[in-house]
Amino acid sequence: MLYYLFIFFNQIPGARLFQYISFRAIVAGVMALIISIFIGEWFIHFLRRKHISEQQRDEKTDPFGVQKKGVPTMGGLVIILSILLPCLLMGKLSNVYMFLMLLTTIILGTLGFADDYIKTFKHNKDGLNGWVKIFGQVAVGLLVGLTLRYSPAAVMNESVYTRIENNVSVVYKSPEVKSTQTTIPFVKHHNCNYADIFSWLGPEWKYRAGWIFFVLLTVLVVAAVSNGANLNDGMDGMCAGNSAIIGVALIVLAYISGNTVFADYFDVMYIPGSEELTVFLAAFVGALVGFLWWNGFPAQIFMGDTGSLTIGGIIGVSAVMIHKELLLPILCGIFLMESLSVILQTQVYKLTKKSGHPVRIWKRTPIHDHFRTSVDQVLSRDPNCIIKIKGQKDLHHETKIVLRFCIVTLILAAFTILTLKIR
Repeated sequence: MLYYLFIFFNQIPGARLFQYISFRAIVAGVMALIISIFIGEWFIHFLRRKHISEQQRDEKTDPFGVQKKGVPTMGGLVIILSILLPCLLMGKLSNVYMFLMLLTTIILGTLGFADDYIKTFKHNKDGLNGWVKIFGQVAVGLLVGLTLRYSPAAVMNESVYTRIENNVSVVYKSPEVKSTQTTIPFVKHHNCNYADIFSWLGPEWKYRAGWIFFVLLTVLVVAAVSNGANLNDGMDGMCAGNSAIIGVALIVLAYISGNTVFADYFDVMYIPGSEELTVFLAAFVGALVGFLWWNGFPAQIFMGDTGSLTIGGIIGVSAVMIHKELLLPILCGIFLMESLSVILQTQVYKLTKKSGHPVRIWKRTPIHDHFRTSVDQVLSRDPNCIIKIKGQKDLHHETKIVLRFCIVTLILAAFTILTLKIR
């Protein structure tokens, strides 16, 4: 809104600042951080007065005697509000990428809120039916994928380069096209076209099949990253901390994709309008950092599924929009590890359960729980099980686990950006 206001009154001193993406991104990030801190405090007091809380564990069951009883939940509402307000004020709302990100935030936020509402107010620990969650994530994936396919504003220049001519920088671009090209790591020229996978179908049908594959891949990415973030949300500051680091990496990638000079330098496709994602992602990172003010150990509020499902969806959709979805296994390596640990643990346990000595690969999953769970705790509940990876005898406090996971994510984020030059 402010963007359009100052563009209209462009004669006002300083109004031209709103035309610069860097200025609007920084203001949106700072604004989101401040909103998250101040609204977070009010929201915590409000939830405590209403006795809206989530019981995770108390000092009797926790090996370190950490009490997490009666901590308010649904803190994801704070994150969502802290993202939406700065974007509505500083964003270019007519931009297709900004519009889709706002829509993704609202839809997945509503889905997560419904899950938290059932758990908290209906006292049903299972929450929303799993198939309903999947349906919501699939709907978001289809919405994003089909919009990128059919919107005339969602185009790309497969190549762009700049030259200095007569002391003036001149930009040369290939024609704007609809394309299923994506950036892949460690490969010269970086690009891979999904349509080429279906070359055997002929020139016309390979293009159609490529777009069908792209839309289905978008659905898979949204569901996978959203669920991965949800599994990562198990310790104070864990999901918010990791996601903030991932968000910073996505800001860099979005800015590169929407800037002709950097797109030329890194030899990646230029996506007109994608620079607006930096405003949204800056607000995203600011909201998460502000939320950490209250969510850091010991947490005064939990984000719940309202936050974690939304966070994962935002990350997945952002990567798809700038055609960097194949970098997500690296960038979101922690989320991938959390998801794989649960899948492998569940499947192996089911396959060996009939033998009378079920096998656990780790003491407990998601994998972060493995480091704070003792063998004795597992055997007290499942005395016949066989634990393959017992790890160190000494357990780690969750603050150390969170810090180490965030360090790993920081390394992965840096490596993700470096892949643009490693070829």
